[in-house]
Amino acid sequence: MSECVNRTFGVTAVILAGGMSRRLGRNKALEPFQGEPLIRRVIRTMGLVTSNIIVVANDDERVAELDLPECTTPVIDEYPGKGSLGGIYTGLCAAPTEWAVFCACDMPFPSPQLYEALLAERGSNNAVVPVVDGRPEPIHAAYSKPCLGPIREKLNANELKISGFFDDVTVSYFAEDQVREIDPDLLSFFNINTQQDLERANRIALANFEQ
Repeated sequence: MSECVNRTFGVTAVILAGGMSRRLGRNKALEPFQGEPLIRRVIRTMGLVTSNIIVVANDDERVAELDLPECTTPVIDEYPGKGSLGGIYTGLCAAPTEWAVFCACDMPFPSPQLYEALLAERGSNNAVVPVVDGRPEPIHAAYSKPCLGPIREKLNANELKISGFFDDVTVSYFAEDQVREIDPDLLSFFNINTQQDLERANRIALANFEQ
């Protein structure tokens, strides 16, 4: 299957690829994973949600390193050094649609089914965020353009916790029991930070996805 398929629900997929990979010691986005660079796997999966795919990177050099497929749109982080919140702001600002769903390049198992369930909860809300163990999972989530102002205020105040702007918008929290109906093992939220994480992700992929 090609990385991007022609499927669009009036939403943009944003992949955050600006992390420094300090713990792994090398660029996670390019780490070989099940026969392809990790970011290619993530792009291919997000392409099952929408054909509008943005990749947020630190700078032009990182974009060149990623060697992205033509069906993606690279965007340079407007707030470099300010973590995932800056990437979320940049991707949402660049999105051609009112809503965007988010994922990080080190999350090998994003769930198209879970994204579709989150998007079904949009209604009059500004964001739809899964909750696991009583805490929001703000990267595998959906945000709309009205979130931009509150996010910008937090960034300018150097308050970088993603959930810090939630009190300033209308959020629908997607309960853990709802998440588990779609993703029983919560693999959507698994991310790779260390060599041990990478080895575990490969075992998970072999056991659950590659048969």
